[in-house]
Amino acid sequence: MSLKVVDARTTEETDKRNGKTVGTTRMTVSNDGNTATVEWTETCNAQGDVVAGKDLMARVSQSPRGAHEISGSWRITKRMNRSENALVVTLKLGGDTFSFADPAGQGYTAKLDGTETPFKGDLGNTLVSVRRVDKHTIEETDKRGGKIVEVTRFTVSADPKTMTVSMVDKLNGVTRQFVCHKQ
Repeated sequence: MSLKVVDARTTEETDKRNGKTVGTTRMTVSNDGNTATVEWTETCNAQGDVVAGKDLMARVSQSPRGAHEISGSWRITKRMNRSENALVVTLKLGGDTFSFADPAGQGYTAKLDGTETPFKGDLGNTLVSVRRVDKHTIEETDKRGGKIVEVTRFTVSADPKTMTVSMVDKLNGVTRQFVCHKQ
């Protein structure tokens, strides 16, 4: 990873793997210093497809005195301008297996008994295990290097028109939750 200071309110991050760029992030802080815009791309999938988006951020804590404007703590207030391959996933539950697939070619088919299986197309060598929590909920646990990095719960509503996805990032202590609508 490399970080370039563009100006007093803007930075650009470039992520590389084996010399190849796999992600970029440009963060620009507003003039009042309370909000920021983050535009990002990533190609961390076996097909090399670009996944892109733009997020609006709100400052949670001020930057230390004399630090760059992006310093401090931020939270996402709005996710916008996602590429189509960042918005659509296909999930299938059948018998004793659960499958996940995205348009960038990443995915898995795993037994519901917690057996670890490779997350295909993921360059991070993630292993996935899934289990059925209850009638409406499947829990996915992701591991890298033997350590749990994320736990995701997929909970389908009683009318099966929506699904709540709750993700806990174990490395950074961050929780995300969003609602998906059946297509």
